[in-house]
Amino acid sequence: MASEHRSSTATTIDPVQMIADARRALFTMVGVLAAIWLIQLVNWMDDYDLGKRFGVIPQDVSRLPNVVTAPFLHWNWAHLEANSGPLFVFGFLAAYRGVRKFLGLTLLVALTSELTSWVFDSPNRIGAGASGVVFGYFGYVVLRGIIDRNLIDTLIGVVLGASYAYMVTSALPGVAPGISWSAHLGGLIGGLAGAWIFRNRAPRRAREPQVQAPASASAPAGGETQGRAKSTGTDPNSPNAALLKELDDLGL
Repeated sequence: MASEHRSSTATTIDPVQMIADARRALFTMVGVLAAIWLIQLVNWMDDYDLGKRFGVIPQDVSRLPNVVTAPFLHWNWAHLEANSGPLFVFGFLAAYRGVRKFLGLTLLVALTSELTSWVFDSPNRIGAGASGVVFGYFGYVVLRGIIDRNLIDTLIGVVLGASYAYMVTSALPGVAPGISWSAHLGGLIGGLAGAWIFRNRAPRRAREPQVQAPASASAPAGGETQGRAKSTGTDPNSPNAALLKELDDLGL
């Protein structure tokens, strides 16, 4: 009975907590987009010199550290505008389950996206842009609910996957000329891996006390237990009165 009670309360939806989580995710993404647009303004005023200096040049070892800066740089305003919408939507859904997980996920997908681009793209170009991170958030949100066994997140992932499945085609070689398919593919793989790396481990820990301390292990046997249950159950002030009465009614 006790285990059934715990599992039912664990799945209870708290509207206040949901609103707080949504507000935190909203503020996080507003801050992220504000920072990216500010960087773009500085980049534009400097004739996009930031992109030239801090973008990724494939197969150039000296540019490897730029894998953490390239996703936040864009080559023109149209490039930034195209990424801002999906970045906000997918980023909000990714940040909804925790800002710390979101920051770790962002670093992961930035690395997998730009490293894949560094390996597979032509060395005659400089890579920059947040589209790989967008694909990472997308993969994370689609898979997260299944791994965490969360019904709401699973439904969100199914709807998101069905609505934006066409995006995955740009992660295939030769489908979208002029776009780094490898950065998209690397970001997507990083997001799918992130759903496992940053999975919710709380349910497993919550089940441990049920296995470690069974109530029947330390209880005396025979009529002594039944007599103690009855005498304690008659006291309305006892915190265990209701439970002991149920056990008594069952003859336990």
